[in-house]
Amino acid sequence: MELRHLRCFIAVAEELHFARAAARLHIEQSPLSRIIKELEYRLGVQLFERTTRRTRLTWAGKVLLEEARRVLAVVDQAKASVKSAAAGYRGRIRVALSDGIPQARLAALLAQCREEEPEVEICLSEVTFSDQVRGLNDDLFDIGLAQSDEVGDGLVAEPVWFDPLVVAVPARHPLLSYRRVPLDEVVRYPLVLCDPQVCEGFWQQLQRVLGAVDTRLTIADRVPTLDLMMALVAAGYGLGFSSLARINELNNTDVVARPLDGWWCGRNGWRPITPPPTEAQPPSMIMPAPTIPSPGSARSRYRWKSPAWCVPATVHSRCAGSNAVSCTVQPPAWSAGPR
Repeated sequence: MELRHLRCFIAVAEELHFARAAARLHIEQSPLSRIIKELEYRLGVQLFERTTRRTRLTWAGKVLLEEARRVLAVVDQAKASVKSAAAGYRGRIRVALSDGIPQARLAALLAQCREEEPEVEICLSEVTFSDQVRGLNDDLFDIGLAQSDEVGDGLVAEPVWFDPLVVAVPARHPLLSYRRVPLDEVVRYPLVLCDPQVCEGFWQQLQRVLGAVDTRLTIADRVPTLDLMMALVAAGYGLGFSSLARINELNNTDVVARPLDGWWCGRNGWRPITPPPTEAQPPSMIMPAPTIPSPGSARSRYRWKSPAWCVPATVHSRCAGSNAVSCTVQPPAWSAGPR
């Protein structure tokens, strides 16, 4: 079995149409069909069920699709490592991003890393939360940034920075009379929520909050992006939830962010206040260092001052030793909002 077999198989498995897959691969349909038949012969299994009307994967085909993607990802990373070495880099750290990490936070982190370890290449990938966790376990990534700490066994999750959880409210809405909006008041209105399949980590955090109320929720819509949520909130479809940093990035004058009253962010996510947290001495969280393929590097520390009202952006890394890139980050001070 060769890599060309896997690339052709993935194209057909994703398109579920031989003509479209052939066009995608820039080859004729006949040689593509021969390659798939050859692959099935070598494996001794049927990968596709073909009829005159449709093509679909067998169970064996579904298993191979997942494995083929993993194999090609490893091959692509090997090529990238060789090119990095040829360009003068001593190592690479592969970072997986999910759930829409705020650009300002990410830019500050990357700038500091490049300043302190210029010989280490940083490779970024945007994936879903599930793919992020799976990739870390399969050694496709070294570290991940997400908004959930529910990573299972074999991974370490630590808070890196904190952003306040806020309610996105249309301008001139009755709830703007509150400086901090009670959750019981929020759920009286229709909600525009993130799609759990797309924003998995953020949705896990939000469920902890919404699960604290007995009111039956009215869901106006579930959306895949924050941009769409903000548009629907501005149009009056309902209220939304996000972190303050992400809402500030969009700068939509038709949407106002209000802190959620009665909730704070502890080590493992949003929790009711009992007793109220102090904002005088916000905690600083230190991230454990990931292992990267770079000899002689120093131990890593990512350090952030943290406001008490927050949604955690969590770092996931494989349990590792001390051979890692050094990076200390200190973001600009900012207010968590009025009490």
